[in-house]
Amino acid sequence: MLVLNYFNASAQRTADDALALQYYQNAEYDRAAIIYEKLFTRSSNPALYYDQYLNSLIKIKRYDDAEKVVKKMVKEMPENPSFKIDLGRVLQEQGQQAKANEWYNNIIKDLPPNEHAIREISIAFYRATAYDYATKALLQGRKLLKDENIFSYDLISLYRYQKNKPMLIQEYLSLLSSPDIESNMANQAKNAFSAVLESSEDYDQLRIALLRKMQKEPQNVIYPDLLAWLFYQQKEYSLALKQLISLDKRQKEEGERVYEFAGNLIASKAYEPAVEALNYLVSKGKEQQYYIPAKIQLLNCKNQLLTSGKFTQDDLLQLEKDYKDLIEEFGKTHNTIFAIRQLANLQAFYLHKLVDAEKLLENALKMPALPPALVALVKLDLGDVYVLNNEPWEAALIYGQVEKEFPNEPNGQEAKFKGARLSYYQGEFNWAKAQLDVLKSSTSQLTANDALNLSLLIQENTATGADTNALKKFAYADLLAFKNDSQEALVVLDSIQKLYPGNSLEDDILMTKAKIFLKQQEVQEALKQLQLITVNHSFDLWADDAWFMMGDIYENQLQDKEKAKQCYQKIITDFPGSILASEARKRFRNLRGDAIG
Repeated sequence: MLVLNYFNASAQRTADDALALQYYQNAEYDRAAIIYEKLFTRSSNPALYYDQYLNSLIKIKRYDDAEKVVKKMVKEMPENPSFKIDLGRVLQEQGQQAKANEWYNNIIKDLPPNEHAIREISIAFYRATAYDYATKALLQGRKLLKDENIFSYDLISLYRYQKNKPMLIQEYLSLLSSPDIESNMANQAKNAFSAVLESSEDYDQLRIALLRKMQKEPQNVIYPDLLAWLFYQQKEYSLALKQLISLDKRQKEEGERVYEFAGNLIASKAYEPAVEALNYLVSKGKEQQYYIPAKIQLLNCKNQLLTSGKFTQDDLLQLEKDYKDLIEEFGKTHNTIFAIRQLANLQAFYLHKLVDAEKLLENALKMPALPPALVALVKLDLGDVYVLNNEPWEAALIYGQVEKEFPNEPNGQEAKFKGARLSYYQGEFNWAKAQLDVLKSSTSQLTANDALNLSLLIQENTATGADTNALKKFAYADLLAFKNDSQEALVVLDSIQKLYPGNSLEDDILMTKAKIFLKQQEVQEALKQLQLITVNHSFDLWADDAWFMMGDIYENQLQDKEKAKQCYQKIITDFPGSILASEARKRFRNLRGDAIG
């Protein structure tokens, strides 16, 4: 009988536990309090129900009962600081802040000189939402224990949670002074600062604090490195590079920091300071470990700098010479195939030396034991040169070779797309569309997206004879744009509406013009075309691309973060299924300050 009674009582407690928790989670605190009162008073371990019972009493403003519950626990477990702090919390909830502060201050005054106990008291203050006192407990603990570095990580967590920027900066910089810090602590600091610091004023606080630290501890290399990072965050690239070069010279390093920084600059499309960084590494001499990779990156960077913006013929000829010099210095090998391909691209698309480009690539294919993947890339480049040189049969042949040699692989799919695009340029729309439709399921998302766009272009603009003729004219303009004959392409695009009024190509014409203007660095003209797409063709094929391109322009060229955010937000809300939605979301969060790093 006793056993039966035990099980009955146990089953009742279990049912009460579940019902009380359900009421509590549903915010039905009055009902939860009734059951928790029974469980709390009858349990041999009332601490099991203490938190929910106390919170329920506070929520329904039964402060006298809440105080009795806390005092009961203080009496039963005087060694646990949480219950004493909860008395202050009850006072605080009643609006008696002065009494709560007095109570909290007495707890701080009576702190035991014990690291574990001090940390537990700080945690209890945090749980009671008395964040300032959580911090005070740790700072007072430092004095008691006579250790200015203890509790650093606890304080950093608190300051970061509170977004207390001045104290977070002070605590991190003090921690970075310690010779025993973890190797990745500087990166942790950067992550924290990028998450918390928002305005230029915030970064100015960090800059001033760093400069003071550098004066006091000139031997500590972390501070100038962190200052360079700060300059980079504010896009003051030249100042950042100056810091890193100075540090490299002072520490007699081998250039690793500068080389990594050059890579970051290239990724940010800050090509001019990247060139400066790479020139510094090259100037250190051939015997240095970053000499060869720096020379390679230098040419990549110069290529991006010149071919993505305005340039003179002399600039292009100097870049051509630089490529030739590098190939002569290191020979025509697998390691310099990148330079051979970029030189051919420069000669074909910008210097119009089509014969030279053809010979260069054809000779590259004769190199012994060239890896198949590189053979494919060189052949794709050569096919493009044949297109430029009005040799469509040769182009189709070599694209076909790559497609056959690399079926179901990215290079093969890229070759198939280029072949289909060539048919499109020639007005063979039915054949081109058949090939493009096969590529819609390509393993390469970029190729699949390009194929889908071109297939839809053909499908939507061949319904009538007039539309088909307009598309032939548009395809010719596309070919001219591909050949970098931008001015003639714009003339042809402008003629389409006059020759074929009412055609269905308006948004395609606007997008093509926007891409041409962007390539010419005519940003405002590009924006005009894109804005017309978003207004007049808000849900057509190019709408999400137009919003994304505008966001990129505002973010990276016009430095207008708010407008960039608006553009990315438009994609997130209006085009959630877009291939660009994921990247738009990432950029939006980064601009809002969510991203770390």
